[in-house]
Amino acid sequence: MATKFTRDQVLELCNSRNADETVELWLNNADLSGLDLAECDLRGAHLREANLSGANLQKANLSQADLRMANLTLADLRNAHLYEALLPGADLTDANLTFAYLGRADLTGARLIGANLTMTDARKANFSLADLRRANLREARLNGANIEMADLEGARLTGAIMPDGTKHE
Repeated sequence: MATKFTRDQVLELCNSRNADETVELWLNNADLSGLDLAECDLRGAHLREANLSGANLQKANLSQADLRMANLTLADLRNAHLYEALLPGADLTDANLTFAYLGRADLTGARLIGANLTMTDARKANFSLADLRRANLREARLNGANIEMADLEGARLTGAIMPDGTKHE
């Protein structure tokens, strides 16, 4: 059974780290659903199989976080920083990633059905085998991204910079 955390508990963990410290946050299998974690520093956090469904993660720093198999359905990740984040098998169905930074993130096999990735910077991200059906990728930057065998059925790509550097019309 997953441990349910409160917003205050998570913020205390986040705030207890100094910028220079490498104190690790272990939140694997944690239930963080619906929490307001906007602007929280979760760099390098271990969030494998965590439940973050419906969480507010606006402007959160999730760089190099381990979010493998995490539930991020309906999560608000607008302007979130996910540089080199590990998201294989994560469920981001209907998540809002508008203006998020996903540079070099690994989204192998992730579910992004109906997700909003408008103006997302996903340069060199790995979307291989990802399910991007009905996702909104308008104006997204996908330069150098791997979209091999990704399902893009019904995805909106208007104005997106594709992996080869061309602009989708």
